[in-house]
Amino acid sequence: MILAKPVKGATRLKSWAMRIAKRAGMKKAKVALARKLAVILHRMWTDDTSFVFATPKTLAAAAA
Repeated sequence: MILAKPVKGATRLKSWAMRIAKRAGMKKAKVALARKLAVILHRMWTDDTSFVFATPKTLAAAAA
């Protein structure tokens, strides 16, 4: 689980979920994180796109 163990490359998702955990509790944060990942995967399947991990800095550099 991303919230219980250290996971490489998931810092933005984990920090987002931890902010929710502070506000609403760990159980709700886990459900919110699972839903967010499900929405991302569903969108990838419907668009037939590949996952590309990029930071906002990397995206800005690629656009310039």
